Amino acid sequence: MDAWHEYYTLAGTASATLVGLLFVAASVGSSVWERPAALRVFLSATVVHFSSILVISLCVMAPLRNVLAYGLLFIVGGLFGVVYCFLVIRDTVRDGLSKSIQLEDRAWYAACPVVGYVLMMGAGIALAIGFERGAMVLAISIGLLLVAGIRNAWDITVWIVTRRQS
Repeated sequence: MDAWHEYYTLAGTASATLVGLLFVAASVGSSVWERPAALRVFLSATVVHFSSILVISLCVMAPLRNVLAYGLLFIVGGLFGVVYCFLVIRDTVRDGLSKSIQLEDRAWYAACPVVGYVLMMGAGIALAIGFERGAMVLAISIGLLLVAGIRNAWDITVWIVTRRQS
């Protein structure tokens, strides 16, 4: 994992910064969230995905020398992410939000994070059994979560700004 040090330094820094910016956006736009479910489904989920990137980046930077330990960390992280995503999807359906969410938003808010976390679990399994390409799969999963998070953070910000203006 030493070869990926700079990648995870950048990913962790970006995700931590974006979590901070989401807190600012949430504070500025706190009056536009009419339904607590929407706040939980959109804003909280994006913060969790960025936080997952930060935690995984910290794990990669940890001075572990055992690939099995890395693999187990990534399997647990991916499993947590998949379970969390399905809880968010369940809440979206339960609160009736799923009827008003466009297909594009379903892909970015639900499908991309699930794929990212499944890739993370796959990377963990690959690393645990000694398959070196697991490091590349993990980097792809982090990249996917980061791109989806950036897109979703921008979507949330634009939504807040347009709601405040009307």
